[in-house]
Amino acid sequence: MMSYSPSVFSAKIQTSPAYYIVSKAANTIVYFSLVLLTWRFFTHRFDWQLATGCVVISGCWLILTGMKTGHLLQTYFDILSRIELQLPVIIGITMSVVALFPHGRPWYHYIALAEIVGWIFIYALYRRNKTRFEKEGHGPVPVHTWINPPVSVLKAGDLILTSGNIASTLHESVGHAETVLRMPDGQMTLFSSYMDKGACLQPIATLRASDNKRLYIALHLKDPWTDAQCDQAARIARKMVEINRTWAERENLRLAKVITLLPLAATVRTRLEKELHQSGYDWFGTFMGRVTQEHWTCIGACVALYKQMGVSMNHYGTGLLGFGTTLFDPIMPMRFLSDPAFELIKTSENMQAEPTKALEYKAPIQPE
Repeated sequence: MMSYSPSVFSAKIQTSPAYYIVSKAANTIVYFSLVLLTWRFFTHRFDWQLATGCVVISGCWLILTGMKTGHLLQTYFDILSRIELQLPVIIGITMSVVALFPHGRPWYHYIALAEIVGWIFIYALYRRNKTRFEKEGHGPVPVHTWINPPVSVLKAGDLILTSGNIASTLHESVGHAETVLRMPDGQMTLFSSYMDKGACLQPIATLRASDNKRLYIALHLKDPWTDAQCDQAARIARKMVEINRTWAERENLRLAKVITLLPLAATVRTRLEKELHQSGYDWFGTFMGRVTQEHWTCIGACVALYKQMGVSMNHYGTGLLGFGTTLFDPIMPMRFLSDPAFELIKTSENMQAEPTKALEYKAPIQPE
């Protein structure tokens, strides 16, 4: 079974800011150009014969998709990657088939047949790659992923990815993130940001609580933290919680002052304050992918902590062109499965730790 993780050489390249910006900008421009080209053809904005237009459009999509197939197969667990591969296959093979019917020069037919073969080959790779994943919850995870590993195998610096409402909406297995920390007193703790509480620390035992029906998977840091780094991460997390709480209090006071100036009934003002109350969670970051200095999404808080700890990760939430705008580029927790800084905890660790036990968990999971 081939690994879905990038090679060491690829990991070094993809974490380089310069390479990332150039590759993402080029990728975005090419996709938009192809979408525009396809749209203009379908709306009769080009004076092309049917067969010519079909083989050109299909060929362009085939070249782009073929170049990205390796990456898209690696990141199959990301719904956008599956769409990026499935949709061009449907469009391309349809247009190549259409190009076979109009009367014209024979070489149009030869090109169309070659394109059909190419699309079938890519789709065959996609189907074969699908066997490397299995559905857990609302989406796929790599085969042999250890579902709900016991807290005893978790280490400081591990990234926990859990299911929930966002995961079900995105049709992915996980949609929430938390970081495992070891506090100076030795207690293992989870750090994250919640929609109703903002940034906070809570006991790691909540992962296995009887009323917690969420599925979760975990990733180890490839370069484990030393004792000194564990203490440093705990200090950073506590500081982030304080900063977040201060920001929320300041924002709520500002909102209260603004609401009192509105010509509204007292009951309406009270209801408005309640609806606009800031917990410390970054609601805009859910859609934009930004990482601010004072309030975060769940994965944004984890990313901010790892960055302060000097963990070399992929770039997230940079925006469509990769220039840091964060627009339309939310940070999806599922994407960390292919991040070179982490390695997925697999069932092989279960066998090493407890060779007489099988997987602890395989029952269907309900969203929170």
